[in-house]
Amino acid sequence: MARKVVDEPSEDVVANAKKDRATRRGPFSRVALFLRQVVGELRKVVTPTRKELLSYTGVVLVFVVIMMLLVSGLDFGFSALVNFLFGDPTITG
Repeated sequence: MARKVVDEPSEDVVANAKKDRATRRGPFSRVALFLRQVVGELRKVVTPTRKELLSYTGVVLVFVVIMMLLVSGLDFGFSALVNFLFGDPTITG
């Protein structure tokens, strides 16, 4: 089971953000700040275990198959309805 990490900003993060807002930064320092924040967020990412990954993959595949069957059934039903209402153009008579 994946760890549950609460994403609440600590007081030092809030203080640093207020200080950063107070000082005007140049374009390069803003990019550097952005990249530091990206790396900080990526450290919070928890990768799933093999068992979780297989479970998620199975759920997605089952969902895709169900949706394919649903769309195929609707397509078949609507084409049969259109053929019934307007006739089959392949029949000449």
